[in-house]
Amino acid sequence: MSASIVQELLEKTAALSLDETLVFLAKEFPGKVIFSTSFGQEDQVITDFIAKSNTDIKVFTLDTGRLFQETYDVFHKTLKKYKRPIEVYFPEAASVENLLQTKGPNSFYDSVENRKECCFIRKVVPLRKALAGNSVWITGLRAEQSENRHDLSLFEYDGNFEIIKFNPLLKWTLEEVETYLSENNVPQNALHKQGFVSIGCAPCTRAIFPGEDIRAGRWWWESSHKECGLHSAKKE
Repeated sequence: MSASIVQELLEKTAALSLDETLVFLAKEFPGKVIFSTSFGQEDQVITDFIAKSNTDIKVFTLDTGRLFQETYDVFHKTLKKYKRPIEVYFPEAASVENLLQTKGPNSFYDSVENRKECCFIRKVVPLRKALAGNSVWITGLRAEQSENRHDLSLFEYDGNFEIIKFNPLLKWTLEEVETYLSENNVPQNALHKQGFVSIGCAPCTRAIFPGEDIRAGRWWWESSHKECGLHSAKKE
């Protein structure tokens, strides 16, 4: 895969709607289009589109072992509503056991390096396993979520995972996301009504205050780029 394929996809889908693009991708890469959901608002929009597209796009989630109960609740509601399988990937037990035995259960609070180590074990390694053998990875990234995401493209090649990424909601606003969820009766995480915009692991996520950046509630004790390694800078 290369930048030329990305450019070709941009050209072929330029006049297509989101749902038409999903159908196109499913036909262009049969059995190799995959969507990662954390059950956040953006991901729930995409899940609804995928369900309505009636394609063979696979849906998966990463269970880090430290999620909110509210996240499991919306996971369950999503399964019941759409009646489509959602594959679950867990971190390797031995790696988690070693981390806790050597550094304890809350080492991520001690340094950015420790936090990234925890994210790598619980999220990045399982993600590599989930993406292996696939051609297109659909994400819920939006440009306004963080400064790091302003320059993303609708399609791009992610050299870290050697896969094409499709960011269908890239230009959507949070208001558009919330309107879609409401109008289509899509299950949502109850924490969104409590000030949680970006929801990750329970010990690493808090509600944000009025006027704060969308990502302020993630790893709030850090002065970092607020990323975990799933969507890092690309290796070309």
